[in-house]
Amino acid sequence: MTLDNRHQDKSGKIERKKNNTRVDTLREEYGERFAPKFRGDMLLGTLKERIGLDEDVSLNEVLKHYKIKK
Repeated sequence: MTLDNRHQDKSGKIERKKNNTRVDTLREEYGERFAPKFRGDMLLGTLKERIGLDEDVSLNEVLKHYKIKK
């Protein structure tokens, strides 16, 4: 769930995912469908660039790219 560009994890903690978050960390939360062709040690900011998104877009846009979220 996202509120004001912040992320709410399963425990209810709200935070915004930063561009220095690792892909493997995000896979733990969103599953193996998240950025399957990229290395786990890649940072979210680099991933956004590689898939053609601006680094300022939210994680929701990345999730939509991988059809994890509508």
